Amino acid sequence: MNLPQNHPSVKTPKVGVLLVNLGTPEAPTPSAVRRYLKQFLSDRRVVEIPALIWQPILRGIILNVRPRKSAANYAKVWMDDGSPLAVYSKAQAEKLQQRLPDADVRYAMRYGEPSIERQLHAMKADGCNRILVAPLYPQYSGATTATVIDEVGRTLAAMRWQPAIRTLPAYHDDPAYIEAVAQSLREGLAALDFEPEEIIASFHGMPDRTLHLGDPYHCHCQKSARLLAEAVGRPLTIAFQSRFGRAKWLEPSTDATLERLAHEGRKKVAIFAPGFSVDCLETLEELAMQGQEQFEEAGGERYAYIPCLNDGEPGMDMLETLVRRELSGWL
Repeated sequence: MNLPQNHPSVKTPKVGVLLVNLGTPEAPTPSAVRRYLKQFLSDRRVVEIPALIWQPILRGIILNVRPRKSAANYAKVWMDDGSPLAVYSKAQAEKLQQRLPDADVRYAMRYGEPSIERQLHAMKADGCNRILVAPLYPQYSGATTATVIDEVGRTLAAMRWQPAIRTLPAYHDDPAYIEAVAQSLREGLAALDFEPEEIIASFHGMPDRTLHLGDPYHCHCQKSARLLAEAVGRPLTIAFQSRFGRAKWLEPSTDATLERLAHEGRKKVAIFAPGFSVDCLETLEELAMQGQEQFEEAGGERYAYIPCLNDGEPGMDMLETLVRRELSGWL
């Protein structure tokens, strides 16, 4: 049978794993941040304000004001090989590839590069006829997990020959996740030269209305914190960071919590971010830097930020466990 010259060659079938995180600018510059924010804040899952109202605000105000400030913050935490989120996400994919030699493991960003669309097309072209898409958000939210699945769907809709797709569900209460974060937290606390009077679990914030619209995110955060507290045998204070805009967000906020604890006489605190799979701007600049300044200015004396799982052994053990489970029957 003679095939057309443009007919795709049939590769040996293989299984693919695509780890997906939020995204990052390509450089700590206002122009790069502007491109990233335009894509991120134009997602209807992220900002649920009608486009006719929101887009003039976004294009007329936010994209003209915020990129310069955000770029300066990114510059504070930028690494030799790129943003922390990109560096650690790449490292996670590389280490998981070593643990899963029979699979094709890659990573993608929901916003920015490498995009989900680009990676899915590349994996299909390289023979992946079965792909597990793994959004690395422990707690489910429409603004995180769902928008990844939306983008996968949009990409598949334009493909004539689609791969079979599985998706990693939220793992906020999975024993593998709880143990990995608990182990990281125990090790982080043991390495401190002071004993914290309070330990704060800071999750990324969401508008309060999302809770009332049925988003399970707030409940997932509460359960994660409860299980982590039980695992480490210490009470945890829950807070929500990164508020944006004037609408009411989930409370209590992390900055208000730090100020409250200092005013109540707490002099020593430790903080960690169990909702983030890798360190990024929101953890390294907002929590580790801004958080310390806020706490000390309010009267606190000792402050420690405990890093995310990143590509350390506890986190990689967790990822391997979750991914192998979802690949059951494929590998």
